[in-house]
Amino acid sequence: MKAKKRVMTTSAGVPTPKRTPTVRKIKPAWVGPSSVSSATTSGKRPTTTRPGEVGADPARGMDPIAALGIGDVAGSASPDGLRASRAGIDAGMVDLSVDLGRGLVLENPVMVASGTFGYGVEYGEVVDVERLGAICCKGTTLRPRQGNRPPRVTETPAGMLNSIGLQNPGVDAVIERYAGLWAGWRVPVIVNVAGESIDDYVAVVRRLESVPGVAGVELNISCPNVGKGGLQFAIDRDAAAAVTRAVRAATDLPLIVKLSPNVADVRPIAQAVADAGADALSAINTLSGMALRADRTGPFLGNTYGGLSGPAIKPVALRIVYEVAQVVDIPIVAIGGITCLDDVLDYLAAGAVAVQVGTAIFADPTLPIRLVDDLRAECASRGLAAYGALVGTALPQRPGPPVSKGAEYRP
Repeated sequence: MKAKKRVMTTSAGVPTPKRTPTVRKIKPAWVGPSSVSSATTSGKRPTTTRPGEVGADPARGMDPIAALGIGDVAGSASPDGLRASRAGIDAGMVDLSVDLGRGLVLENPVMVASGTFGYGVEYGEVVDVERLGAICCKGTTLRPRQGNRPPRVTETPAGMLNSIGLQNPGVDAVIERYAGLWAGWRVPVIVNVAGESIDDYVAVVRRLESVPGVAGVELNISCPNVGKGGLQFAIDRDAAAAVTRAVRAATDLPLIVKLSPNVADVRPIAQAVADAGADALSAINTLSGMALRADRTGPFLGNTYGGLSGPAIKPVALRIVYEVAQVVDIPIVAIGGITCLDDVLDYLAAGAVAVQVGTAIFADPTLPIRLVDDLRAECASRGLAAYGALVGTALPQRPGPPVSKGAEYRP
């Protein structure tokens, strides 16, 4: 995704010196055919194919391999990425690289979500973090935060509620403790940034600018805007655009903005954020929810409300990705209830170019790595040299107005 050129000026109107982005470009191990690879690595959705064409995703329940006309597959997914001999593609040679904009190139599209993987070091003994597409670290604020009072987490049917309250040591401590380690890793680390005002967000990203090891920024705009009576930035189009625009002017780092599902229609907000300078969008953040104590005498969580995540939210996240993909031209990273390859394929078909695995990591920290292997094997079994043909296959084939209307959500 080629970012638009923007000139930043001082209050006197004098152009400021251009900063040098600190992003390290990750060179893919192999570059596939330009007709497929370019669509993948650019972060753009390839042209939707018609049923029967390579890359078409037929109606659910139909054998996709048979629909592609390449017969039964002899190989199967494995940690090694075995050859799918019938398709004639070696899984180890499938190109999974993707460009999320402004030079943030991932070796594969499987990331780990903020708040579920710490700062990466916590899982170092059980997961080869270098094989991940990217790590989104814990939410980081300008000053240290102790977080909400306990209880903070509880299970729910097909998910969990969390009310951590952005507990973190503050941006300066994060840089001091972790940036040096990140700089030695091949995997890009994206810092999730939160704040209570636009000034907070800007101050954090300015500290992150030019720090070796920081590959990009993900804005958590699902935070209360203290200056506007506590209204979340993410649920107001103008506020979301304002914080995005301010952060874009403050840094040359790749900028991903994380959308909230807690709105009637997220599309105008997504458009406003994209127009304000975001390089990519991530969708979705958690849904607002609550749980009661066993004796039903009050809320279970110490902060009353929490964020719902896990498989229960996947239908909502899938719908939002599907809608947003039809109104913006920047890459979309899907988040919400990913537990297996089918979930990844669903999000890709709905228009995402990458995914973040979150809640499932608590049960199985090795899941994201297996999904990378599974995606490679799936591409090989379909005879695909790159995964771009899997992106956007469920989207409408002809240009036109978005297929969903806000009125359709009403009971």
